[in-house]
Amino acid sequence: MRRPLRLAVAAALATTFVLAACMPTPPADPKARATEIAGQVMDALGGQRAWDGLRGLRWSFGVSVNDSVKSERRHSWDKSTGQHRVEGVNRAGQKFVIFHTVGDTTQGSAWVDGVAIEGDSLHKLVKRAEALWINDTYWMLMPYKLRDPGVTLAWAGDTTIAQQHFDRLALSFDSVGMTPGDQYWVWVERTSRRVTRWDMVLQGSEPPPRSYTWEGWEQKDGLWFPTAHKADSTNIFTNRVETVREFAATEFTQP
Repeated sequence: MRRPLRLAVAAALATTFVLAACMPTPPADPKARATEIAGQVMDALGGQRAWDGLRGLRWSFGVSVNDSVKSERRHSWDKSTGQHRVEGVNRAGQKFVIFHTVGDTTQGSAWVDGVAIEGDSLHKLVKRAEALWINDTYWMLMPYKLRDPGVTLAWAGDTTIAQQHFDRLALSFDSVGMTPGDQYWVWVERTSRRVTRWDMVLQGSEPPPRSYTWEGWEQKDGLWFPTAHKADSTNIFTNRVETVREFAATEFTQP
């Protein structure tokens, strides 16, 4: 028995709609999706306006193993001028203080055990201060820098662990920084939009990636900063964070 034409057409259309509903939704453009998530991360950190209005920071960076501190250094950074101060103790047990302007490794000043350094030795220390600034700020400020010039960002899928949903962002660099071959996968918790972990394969290293947490978040003047990054018994800490509204002139001139 043949069905009426109208019923046959309706059945065909219904079948088409069912098949369409069952087909997976094409994924959004990975770069556009990643940029959208990066904006949400910035909002969760306190917002672009608060970040742009920040004058500067002081913080400590170091490494502890089984709660025993192996190394530590203290930074001051005037975000508005780029002036940077880093101080600590080198491997020889000598106290050092280095001043320079971020992005400029041709000028600066340094003292080791209270003695002013000059010549080639000074140049090496200024380059070292720049390298420390790049490394130590990224461990604390990476979530604020997801949309920086030279950063290549793409959505790398989602993951569910212990009923928590995460978006993963693949982060690499386009010929910027001292190690442009570094690669990261940043885990962003879907509800809070907070970074909780990153996986890394650094320039010159081979997979599999090394993973560290992002935790111990603290709020300072409306902005959020992590204080710990853990992998097994190792903690790379970025703590004792201070937001600064005004620096004394001597902070970047006197040891």
